[in-house]
Amino acid sequence: VQLQAYGGGLVQPGGSLRVSCVASGDISSFNVMGWYRQAPGKERGLVALITRAGRTKYSDSAKDHFTISRDGARNTVTLQMSNLQPEDTAVYYCYAEAPSNVYWGQGTLVTVSS
Repeated sequence: VQLQAYGGGLVQPGGSLRVSCVASGDISSFNVMGWYRQAPGKERGLVALITRAGRTKYSDSAKDHFTISRDGARNTVTLQMSNLQPEDTAVYYCYAEAPSNVYWGQGTLVTVSS
């Protein structure tokens, strides 16, 4: 199983950005997919999760301006981010959870700066 994240980059404060993650390999056991992030000098923390059934969970900082979605046919999970602020600057990691294992993507850098 591999998770390939893409879509990060530089955006100005107040702007929007979308990061996506494509899963390959045997993904039939994935119950949950989502995103975590790690800012410089901080621990990795939850951003958003989505279950196979489409239920979502967001961190308090993400719930008002991030939206997670999942395309089962394309094995893709996408995080749409709006009204980005400098504190959203981080490496964003794709995440997938199976009953007996957890998978991480390589991370994509999102930088919010003027």
